[in-house]
Amino acid sequence: MIISYQGAQSFKVQFGDTVLAFDPVSKKSEFKANNFGADIALISTNHPDMNGVDQVSRGDKQAFIINGAGEYEIQGVFIKGLPSSSGYDGEKRINTIYTVNFENMNLCFLGALGDAEIPKETKEGIDGVDILFVPIGGNGILNASDAYKFAVSLEPSIIIPMNFDEKSIKAFLKEGGDEGVRPIEKLTIKKKDLEGKEGEVIILEAQQ
Repeated sequence: MIISYQGAQSFKVQFGDTVLAFDPVSKKSEFKANNFGADIALISTNHPDMNGVDQVSRGDKQAFIINGAGEYEIQGVFIKGLPSSSGYDGEKRINTIYTVNFENMNLCFLGALGDAEIPKETKEGIDGVDILFVPIGGNGILNASDAYKFAVSLEPSIIIPMNFDEKSIKAFLKEGGDEGVRPIEKLTIKKKDLEGKEGEVIILEAQQ
């Protein structure tokens, strides 16, 4: 599996010929929108920074769009959408947390989560997380301190922060005593690579 960060909350996750897009950035966003073809696009929040479905279909390849709670199975990928809330950009919004079972690894994408006090049924739906994507930038989403505490409570093997600036990433790393962590271009990982990892923070450089 190869994971690359596209900026804001956008990630490209690929294994073989299957490509997933998490929160692709819209052309209407102030963030740069990276166009790449995807088989499945998962949208956590209805905002131009996160719902660029126009950016993930290419030629005859039309992405299957998931933008809310429910259970899905597409091309051998098992996905659960779980309800939560966000205050992103100063407005109360519905946010969907996604758990994805992909190539025998469990990914959890928190989207634009604004409150660590999530519904009981949502918390129960998050189980056995291998790789966790967590927003840390504050301003309607989790701040660095709350994000770190919530991330650790889910006991993931790997934590990947998103939606951050220099100040928030420093604060997030300080929370975990991981201030020596340096960004990498992309994460290439297999299930066996997760053995022995407990809450390891990995920072990915945004692709330009």
